[in-house]
Amino acid sequence: STEVKSEDGQVTYPDGRIPQGYLIHTPEGYFSIAIMRSERRRYASDDFRGGTAEEKAMAAETFVSYSGTYSHGEGTVTHHIVTSRFSNWVGTDQQRFVEIDSGNLLLSTPPFLINGKEQKAYLV
Repeated sequence: STEVKSEDGQVTYPDGRIPQGYLIHTPEGYFSIAIMRSERRRYASDDFRGGTAEEKAMAAETFVSYSGTYSHGEGTVTHHIVTSRFSNWVGTDQQRFVEIDSGNLLLSTPPFLINGKEQKAYLV
């Protein structure tokens, strides 16, 4: 699951209630994350680079992906981003707070700008 919480306590689910995806950390120090809304609409055409501006915007809005290398500390993992759908993250470090609860991996972010407001994201 993914949820976003604003400072005033508002909770949203930008990837839907049941997102699909993967978060992979390798022993060699690489990571990759890809998360999408389960109910994404299909393009009208099967042209891989085709699609209308609206279709492309919706595809970008409903998909999160970034990858690179990682390092970890006590209760944290830092993603050193090499590729990202959000180009502003390329070349940056993104810290995540890590917990294990009942066998689930819980990642949370420091506050960052989402839809014009400082918010925290939570990934289970």
